[in-house]
Amino acid sequence: MGLTGQLATLLGVALGAVLSMATTMIVEKARWRREQSVRWDERRLSAYAEYAHAVKSLAHRYRRIAVAKGITESGAAPLEPTDEVLAEVAEAEVQRSALAETVWLLGDVRTNTAAVRLNHCLWHLEWLARELPTREQGGWDQAYEDFRQARQHFLAMARASLSVRGTRIAEPVPWPPPWRGDLSQDTRH
Repeated sequence: MGLTGQLATLLGVALGAVLSMATTMIVEKARWRREQSVRWDERRLSAYAEYAHAVKSLAHRYRRIAVAKGITESGAAPLEPTDEVLAEVAEAEVQRSALAETVWLLGDVRTNTAAVRLNHCLWHLEWLARELPTREQGGWDQAYEDFRQARQHFLAMARASLSVRGTRIAEPVPWPPPWRGDLSQDTRH
């Protein structure tokens, strides 16, 4: 074999090695990106779920306080706003605020915007339950419906940011359920 043949063989081996190395690097980089995506999706899921739970829990407490004060009659057992209860609610608000920070760090723009709107609706409920003056004319029932819609929107944006298809339920379910005997046409999701 002549010098040209040896050079061609050597060049082929070198080219094969470079291509093999490049392919390995591309595959490894794609694997690393997938692993990072899964890692951050898990954290986002946890942040969204914990935040949504904290918001729902606070809204429920505000509703119970509103029932105790006679602001609304529906939906929950009364919770007298004692100093102890108000301290617990304040601590729960601090926790919700901390969880919101995690959402804002990990969330996309649409989910974060939905979280801000949800906070505003939650704070409106708080103000109504505490009987603080507001400019809104709709009262408790309207504010609570606005809160429910804002929460549903936040959950929809969170699902979209995690690429989770679908919605929580496929169709409206009557509330209260027929076995309660209440004929209200309200639907709860």
